[in-house]
Amino acid sequence: MFDRYEGGDYAILVHVDFPTEVNREDLSELKLLANSSGVETRGVITTSRGSPTPKYFVGSGKAEEIAEQVKALDANIVIFNHALSPTQERNLEAICKCRVLDRTGLILDIFAQRARTHEGKLQVELAQLRHISTRLVRGWTHLERQKGGIGLRGPGETQLETDRRLIRGRIKNILRRLEKVQKQREQGRRARQKAEIPTVSLVGYTNAGKSTLFNQLTEAGVYAADQLFATLDPTLRKLTIEDVGDLILADTVGFIRHLPHDLVAAFKATLQETQEADLLLHVVDVADDQQQSNIDQVTEVLEEIDAGDVPQLIICNKIDQIDGAKPRIDYEDGKPVRVWVSAQEGIGVELILEALTQLLGPQMMDATLKIPPSMGKLRGTLYELNSVTSEDVDENGQLALHVRLSSVDWQRLKKRFDSNLDELIVQKNN
Repeated sequence: MFDRYEGGDYAILVHVDFPTEVNREDLSELKLLANSSGVETRGVITTSRGSPTPKYFVGSGKAEEIAEQVKALDANIVIFNHALSPTQERNLEAICKCRVLDRTGLILDIFAQRARTHEGKLQVELAQLRHISTRLVRGWTHLERQKGGIGLRGPGETQLETDRRLIRGRIKNILRRLEKVQKQREQGRRARQKAEIPTVSLVGYTNAGKSTLFNQLTEAGVYAADQLFATLDPTLRKLTIEDVGDLILADTVGFIRHLPHDLVAAFKATLQETQEADLLLHVVDVADDQQQSNIDQVTEVLEEIDAGDVPQLIICNKIDQIDGAKPRIDYEDGKPVRVWVSAQEGIGVELILEALTQLLGPQMMDATLKIPPSMGKLRGTLYELNSVTSEDVDENGQLALHVRLSSVDWQRLKKRFDSNLDELIVQKNN
């Protein structure tokens, strides 16, 4: 479909610093992205400009310098840390005699490599098709016009129009298939809501340690690596916590600054697990110098997918890389707001469970009840609820039950037995 240069194992990275740019791209992040895609970086070219040029994005002199570096270092791909227009990509490829990729194309390529499930592959293909549909003109300039004469008359449309029609058809087909998957997800969500099982979703900047933490909490064995976008396909696991019961923990795709809109749109069904969660565990790499910027980027994407109002618990991860940092829970107004852990070393993970209990657990009643022999049915019901911690019998045959149950269950028992059960309480232990 494309008359493009092949290759992409040895790269020249290009970063342009725009002093007036509000959200500047990060060169170190580009290096991580390139490494995650599997290419070897042979050179880095940086420059400063007031604004991009329409032809090459950089100046013509700098474009020639890039071409010289490609030849000198035997590179076969140039990766820009910015979004390029189709025209700029075509012009740069013509002068560099190799493939040119922008930041969006690089992220899409990484996603294509990492997708494992049927749904993930469909979502990545959808994003790629939407991205390349704007770039079709570059590959078919020689077929833009229908030609006349014997043997040259076309079927009524140019090759470019044919490919656009084929891409539109493929996009519609993928959307139909994704719609089926989304309906299956919604059925699962409705079943969990009906069973009143809370959902906790892990979110955070890419490579913050979400999957490592997920494995620590659930022993799921999810693929985790020190690279960007190690996780693409959402993974759900059941987690049982004392005083909370069962909950669903979801591991999701990591966020990144200036995440391509095509990807956000394609992964909307996956990100819906985040949107409809009862609580977000926002994992932050506290050893990263740009942690605040990363937090802001995650917040921005959460707002974009209508998940900005979901309650959050900040997980300050990788404390093993900070001198003197110890596992702890930070509180505000009596509620946990931050938990300091090291998922890699397994330090402080139990504090997350403690914080989840405080945030999601119902108000518990810990008390001693005196139950007369005539209320044996109440005793049996308390045992059915697994709320009896111990039992004693006094000389009068009355039962002293030590119970621990949620206040909601206690109120239900009062309605069921149609009596003031509070009179049976002889001692409250909390």
